[in-house]
Amino acid sequence: MVLAFNRWDCEGIVVEDPGLKRYVSLDARFVPRTGARYAGRRFHKSRTFIIERLMNKLMVTGHKAKKHYRSSGHNTGKGALVYDIVFEALKIIEEKTKENPISVFVKALENAAPREEIVAIEYGGARYPKAVECAPQRRIDVALRYFTQGAYQNSFNKKRKIEQALADEILAAYKLDPKSLAISKKLELERQADASR
Repeated sequence: MVLAFNRWDCEGIVVEDPGLKRYVSLDARFVPRTGARYAGRRFHKSRTFIIERLMNKLMVTGHKAKKHYRSSGHNTGKGALVYDIVFEALKIIEEKTKENPISVFVKALENAAPREEIVAIEYGGARYPKAVECAPQRRIDVALRYFTQGAYQNSFNKKRKIEQALADEILAAYKLDPKSLAISKKLELERQADASR
C-alpha cells in the first residue's frame, strides 16, 4: 500500500459528488512530484494524484485577471519548495482537525467546485450574460486556482506563512466558511448565474 508523502493513507476516501468522482484521482504517491508520467496520455490531468495537481497550481505565479497581481514568491518550477509548502499545510490541517488531511482536502475541493458559470452571448450587437453548467474537469481546476489565489492573497506582504495560509484556506472551504476565497467566489458565481437565467 502506497501512502501519500509516505504518511497518509488514501484508501477509504470517497468522493461524494458524482460529477467529480472520475476526475479526482486518489492514486497516492510517496513523492507527488512525478510530472504525471504514470497517468498516460489521454485525460492525464484527471488521472494525476489530486495533491500533485494542487502543487502544479501553486507553481503558477499569482496572476489574477491577466495581471501579475500577486507573485507566488518565485515558486515557478520550484518543485521542492512547493512540495514542502503542501506537506507543511497538510501537517497543520492534521493537527487542527485530527483527521486525514487528504480526506479534508478532497471534501474542501468538493465544497469549493462551482456548479455553474456565466458566459457572454452576443445577440444583435449587445452582450448578455447566460448561465451555463461548469464541466467537471474545469470545476476542479477553478477550485484549485481559487485555493492558491486565496492562500497567496492572505500571505503576500503579511507575517503569515504560505503554509499556514493554504491550510486555513482549505479548512475554511471544508467548513463551507465564506472566509475562504474559493467558497465566496463559488457563491458569487452561482448567484450571478441564477440572476441571468
